Amino acid sequence: MSADPSATLLVNGEWRAGSGTFEVVDPATTEVIGHAAAATPADARAALDAAWAALPGWRETDAETRGGRLRAAAAAIRERADELAGRLTAENGKPLAEARGEIIGCARMLEWSAEEGRRAYGRVTPPSANGPGLTLLAPVGPVLAITPWNFPASMLVRKVGLALAAGAPVIVKPAEQTPLIATELVRLVNGVGLPPGVLQQLTTPKPAALVAELLVDPRLRKISFTGSTEVGLGLLRATGDRLRRVSLEMGGHSPAIVFADADLEAAARGVVAAKFANAGQSCTAVNRLYVHREVHDELVGRVRELVGGLRLGHGARAGTTVGPLIDLAGLEKVERQVKDAVAKGARVLAGGQRWTPDRAELRGAFYRPTLLADADEGMAVSREETFGPVLPVFAFDDEDAVVDAANRTAYGLAAYVYGENLRRLWRTVERLEFGVIGVNEPAPVRPELPFGGMKNSGQEREGGSEGIEGYLEHKAVAIRI
Repeated sequence: MSADPSATLLVNGEWRAGSGTFEVVDPATTEVIGHAAAATPADARAALDAAWAALPGWRETDAETRGGRLRAAAAAIRERADELAGRLTAENGKPLAEARGEIIGCARMLEWSAEEGRRAYGRVTPPSANGPGLTLLAPVGPVLAITPWNFPASMLVRKVGLALAAGAPVIVKPAEQTPLIATELVRLVNGVGLPPGVLQQLTTPKPAALVAELLVDPRLRKISFTGSTEVGLGLLRATGDRLRRVSLEMGGHSPAIVFADADLEAAARGVVAAKFANAGQSCTAVNRLYVHREVHDELVGRVRELVGGLRLGHGARAGTTVGPLIDLAGLEKVERQVKDAVAKGARVLAGGQRWTPDRAELRGAFYRPTLLADADEGMAVSREETFGPVLPVFAFDDEDAVVDAANRTAYGLAAYVYGENLRRLWRTVERLEFGVIGVNEPAPVRPELPFGGMKNSGQEREGGSEGIEGYLEHKAVAIRI
């Protein structure tokens, strides 16, 4: 293992420095906190060569051995959870408590993946006139895992764990904003005894050229992508005349519906948690809050009080509950949406402006947690994913109308429903066009449940018993005896 901290390329079992490096900054202070290697197209070709060479051996490794490696990696992550959380906060900006929760979630996902590898069964069909039939499962082949900056640990491990459990080698391409936490995790997973080429990493500030180099090679059999809808659809189009498996987890515009019979205190706390975690920079964050008119004022009052209690600051500082946005572009988008909403009649009940810290070193893109009343569908915030700490509120009277409004978006990743009437909750869940739904639950993403969206939020699933399917091919074998 190279002692060079910028040696963030893992190719064929060796950590390498690149021909150049790029800076990694703390989004709260904008200070440089490290450097990562800039991979070249030649590095990409070498990684795919190694993955292809590693495929036969890893494919033939028994599921128990593969699972044992993943369980060992999970134990290593748990042992270093505090250290890894600090690294995650430094690169991403989220508060330490959130970062530690994400790191522990990585260990849970690896443990789940290890068991899923043992449960990836084929089947035998009933006897026919011509003889028995079998369905056999085989790893899809080399996988390119493209991971985002907003959850740079959990999204990476979710892809890596399931692919390795299925017997597929993986090349990780982490987001350029957060390559250091990715490197730490890949070091831990690779360090439990994986053969060379089974797990590799390419860091780069220019991902398009690197990915393009891999896309022209037929040996790359699958892409697993988490990121923006624009980039994801571009990847789908870039497959050209060569079919390959593509898993996409893209943007969202999540509604939260609060019915009149909801526990209002629990609903308020749940909505605030689901909205303002990671400064709202989550594809599952609440983007629209629909409240029944009977309880609208009371629920909004509770939410306003909770939003007012959120504390901005550096994620590593005790008491911080909301960190910075990742960069100035994200801040400008939030400002544009709030300005548009106010111009079209929204009222600012909390926030509504940039935050100027009292500490000179905090030069990042901070925006006050914001609550907007009197929102309507003509506002940009009602249609565009915000990816920031802004929550617009809509009043509703009719169950059918609010479900229709919630579904009136090109996205379909996550939705939230609060209430007590089981019949109504069940009707609502069945009609909502979203892949992940929390019922009186602000954190519906769990290793044991499939994660993914409908419509322009994505295709295929990660997690749950369905997750490993994305990394397996099915072979139908008909036998005449």
